[in-house]
Amino acid sequence: MAGSNENNPRVIGPRNFHEGLRAGKISTALGPSRRALSNIDWNVIGAPYPSAITKRGLAEKHAIQTKNPPIPVHRPITRNFAAQMSNERQLKPEVTKKQVHSVPTSGLDDSTIVIDDDGDKMTDDFFAPMYVQHTEAMLEEIDRMDEVEMEDVDDEPVVDIDSLDKKNALAVAEYAEDLQQFYKKSECSSCVPPNYMDHQLDINDRMRGILIDWLIEVHYKFELMEETLYLTVNIIDRFLAVQQIARKKLQLVGVTAMLLACKYEEVSVPVVDDLIIISDRAYSRKEVLDMEKMMVNTLQFNMSVPTPYVFMRRFLKAAQSDKNLELLAFFVIELCLVEYQMLEYPPSLLAATAVYTAQCTVTRTQQWSKTCELHTSYSEDQLLGCARLMVGLHQKSGTGKLTGVYRKYNTSKFGYAARTEPANFILNSRF
Repeated sequence: MAGSNENNPRVIGPRNFHEGLRAGKISTALGPSRRALSNIDWNVIGAPYPSAITKRGLAEKHAIQTKNPPIPVHRPITRNFAAQMSNERQLKPEVTKKQVHSVPTSGLDDSTIVIDDDGDKMTDDFFAPMYVQHTEAMLEEIDRMDEVEMEDVDDEPVVDIDSLDKKNALAVAEYAEDLQQFYKKSECSSCVPPNYMDHQLDINDRMRGILIDWLIEVHYKFELMEETLYLTVNIIDRFLAVQQIARKKLQLVGVTAMLLACKYEEVSVPVVDDLIIISDRAYSRKEVLDMEKMMVNTLQFNMSVPTPYVFMRRFLKAAQSDKNLELLAFFVIELCLVEYQMLEYPPSLLAATAVYTAQCTVTRTQQWSKTCELHTSYSEDQLLGCARLMVGLHQKSGTGKLTGVYRKYNTSKFGYAARTEPANFILNSRF
């Protein structure tokens, strides 16, 4: 394009133009240029970058030395060029409000003055070739897209844990999230003061631990449902928090609490005589029934409270657990049932921490996904304090006198979960 005047007459030296007027050769000078304009426009349209012009070639081959000052020349866009532009829609360049022309200042100098249709001189920064501006903009856009894609890759997706249960009517997937929100709001009704044993005159927290450790064995012997055990412990704590009991009646409270939990949760309820036999006939049938009346009246017949079990099932689903992780999580949280100090934490936090501790134990790394954080409403750093206590309970689960949970989960039925090596690295982890 930059080789001859016929192929590129778009930039014409003004002195050449006036020299032709004085010599009377204007017709021959302009004739070939006008006839070649359509070819020029076609070449410009067909080029990959319409505004790519080599300035040095034009200055060397088309400029004529003269002493007269340069006069800017404006060449309008022809109809033929506009028509060709409309036909070539896929390569149609953008039309700005002002048409810009470049005029060489001298035949020996390749510098160019850029002016617009109003005759105003424009800065050199504006005269960046269109293909350069287009390329830079395109590269910037690619960089932004790469950054967005990298962010999308780095961001961990949140899994819809109810998507597979939408066709299962028993899973009530439509109400699952609403139920969890209700449990979370009402869990304070199932909590007791963590220091309620200070108001008991004849029993202490050690006796409570012995009672619950024994009830875990009774629960296992009767093959009761899992939720029955959590409701039994909850009934005991809520009753002892408001009612003083003599030491010799503490086992009676435990047996009666299990009877009430079985009536609420089980399909087949153990008879009173079986409970009397399991307690070595320490109490009569009448004593059990009288204690039952006393407990339900004290608790105002309120048995519908969220225990850690209802949260455990939801949080294990969010963690996409397998059988090994599930057994280990239940092993850890049952260790917490025996410990009086764990009453400091609400049921949802205990359940979330049990799942977190079990994950760390299985994978040997600290792991808490965005899905778990969303459904539990707890971040990893919020669970770390309670997790350290759970790891400590796991370490000493097979020692001492209270080994009911350890012996239960050291069987093939529960996958020998008690034999798993504790996640000791959590004790030294920092955030």
